[in-house]
Amino acid sequence: MGKSRGMDERDRFRRRRKIIWALQWLLLFAVVAVLVVGIAAGIRWWGARGKQPNPMGESVTELGRQDDTKESTKNPTAEGGSTTETTETAEPSEGSEEEKLLEQTERMAAMYDYDRAIETLQNYEGYENSSALKRAAAAYEEAKAKTVAYPDMDKITHIFFHSLIADTSKAFDGGSTSAGYNQVMTTISEFNQMIQSMYEKGYVMVDIHDIAKIELAEDGSEKMVYQSIYLPEGKIPFVLSQDDVSYYEYMTGDGFANRIVVDENGELTCEMDLEDGTTLRGDFDMVPLIEAFVREHPDFSYRGAKGMLCLTGYNGVLGYRTDTEYENNPTYAQDVEAAKQVAAVLKEKGWYFASHSWGHIHMQERSFDAVKTDTDKWESRVEPILGETDVLVYPFGEDIGDWHPYQGEKFEYLESVGFRYFCNVDSAQYWMQLGSNYLRQGRRNVDGQRMWQDLQHPEKAKLSDLFDVQAVFDPARPTPVQ
Repeated sequence: MGKSRGMDERDRFRRRRKIIWALQWLLLFAVVAVLVVGIAAGIRWWGARGKQPNPMGESVTELGRQDDTKESTKNPTAEGGSTTETTETAEPSEGSEEEKLLEQTERMAAMYDYDRAIETLQNYEGYENSSALKRAAAAYEEAKAKTVAYPDMDKITHIFFHSLIADTSKAFDGGSTSAGYNQVMTTISEFNQMIQSMYEKGYVMVDIHDIAKIELAEDGSEKMVYQSIYLPEGKIPFVLSQDDVSYYEYMTGDGFANRIVVDENGELTCEMDLEDGTTLRGDFDMVPLIEAFVREHPDFSYRGAKGMLCLTGYNGVLGYRTDTEYENNPTYAQDVEAAKQVAAVLKEKGWYFASHSWGHIHMQERSFDAVKTDTDKWESRVEPILGETDVLVYPFGEDIGDWHPYQGEKFEYLESVGFRYFCNVDSAQYWMQLGSNYLRQGRRNVDGQRMWQDLQHPEKAKLSDLFDVQAVFDPARPTPVQ
């Protein structure tokens, strides 16, 4: 019995010793783990503290917001040895005035508007004492230095659309207008894919005025001169336009937006009236779709440029019945005021207007008197709402002349009332004519007819430099496109 009790005591002692050893090892492992984590965190902190800006690998925002300690510079005076000390501010706090300024100028720089970004920073009252603002300005200077002047100003493509189809079931319902919609319109699905493809290929929207401008010659006469567009290597400028942004009455209920509006946040959107009397707001046409795309991809816009909106006047503008023919409508005054407000916001956001004639007339076939009468109606009925424009986009893709330089009474009259930019339709990748006091540019139709022709004759495809027609072609389209 005594021997048995002794063995039990030894067994219990061995078990206690094993437990104590296990606890000791567990405690040791825990201590080592804590030390490893702490050392790693310290290394990361020290590395971040000493990190230097790298313009090639960081965004402009990061360049302007890196951690920085207060710096001082001492400058010996001419009187011998005394110093003055200037203390720079610490990094701007979130939501501060400097933080907002950095966000604002970062967007300018993303749109290649480096000079304006730098000037905006340097004009800020606290610029000289802010290391963050100085670093941002230096980063913009470095990015600007890497841009190059686009080499072929006479080879800039110009694409255009009509109103986008928001509801294909209504536009392609087999009615009397369906074939026309199928031929000359583009669906929202197609448009979104086209723009994404062009962005990925390096295309950047420019204003037609970025291509060439009127300058005064030495003798005081006007002369149209090509300008310079500075972009990073590989970027491709293009002009975007949309015809008939008047939302004609005949299109009501056919699956299109009805008007452009400004929402409660000051953003541009569209309204679409439904058959049951309700109204929807959304991205139902090109303007809000481009606005949304540029918010996400500011580098798709050159210095804030958006698209050219080409309008007639006989049904009003921008979806509002503003022509004097509607003066007896009870909402006429409201429509005029609303259209003016929308037009002002459009211009603030980089959009600009072109005359598409007042009555959508054949300016090539019609007499001089008819062209003059129509142009006078544009000036008296549309310009008071949209403002003046120097761009004329011919209806039906026509022109008032052939490929020779402009001459004749029609051109002389149009030039006399202020038009300097003239656009026809040409399926070529680009067509440009720089006249003595005008710029003439061909536009490419991007619609059902053009895409269908490319699908049928891929060896003669006209749109392959922009996107893959096979990939974007909407299966909701009736085929063949007649």
